[in-house]
Amino acid sequence: MNYQEKIHSWGRVSLVLAIALFISFPLISSIYFKAWPDPVIIFQGLLAVAPVYWTVGVIEALSFGPMLGSGGAYLGFVTGNLTAMKVPAALQAMDQAGVDAGSQEGDVISTIAIAVSSIVTTLILIVGMLMLSLLQPILEAPLLEPAFANILPALFGGLGVVFISKNWKIAIAPILMMSGLFIIKPSLASAVSVLVPVSVLITLGVARLMYKKGLI
Repeated sequence: MNYQEKIHSWGRVSLVLAIALFISFPLISSIYFKAWPDPVIIFQGLLAVAPVYWTVGVIEALSFGPMLGSGGAYLGFVTGNLTAMKVPAALQAMDQAGVDAGSQEGDVISTIAIAVSSIVTTLILIVGMLMLSLLQPILEAPLLEPAFANILPALFGGLGVVFISKNWKIAIAPILMMSGLFIIKPSLASAVSVLVPVSVLITLGVARLMYKKGLI
């Protein structure tokens, strides 16, 4: 069994185990306390949010999958927080290592980067929980409030400078489209998880057209 086959084999196992663990707590709690939620209420709740999450899930799989590679994609989707943490970590690691996304080397680097990111995030969360009472006054300080509100733009801004400088022509269309969209409707900033994958797909389409016309 080669590397790719092993990745897909363990990836499927990890996804199944993750789904089982996600479901286990509410299921075990319902069985233990003999308290089952009303199916009608569950259906109404799912009807409101599930289509959005299904759409985002499909878009993220199509857009982030080629960036992260097979190992990185499996690990990233299991551990979560792709847009804000895993994708930036993987892209930065591949750029520093000088490897291309989609290559076997890029796949390995992406997987390592996402694994390290997940471990570091978990350790920071543990430290944060243990020291919450001491850190709370600092984290709630008015001086730091603007910083927490701009974490995501800072992450992608730093990555954007690196990748836009490599081929600025490809970046023109998504920058103009997203800037115009947010200027017209600023409230869309809360839908970043949907708009980032959408902008990726638009960028791919525009880049394909520019390539066919010999512009890049």
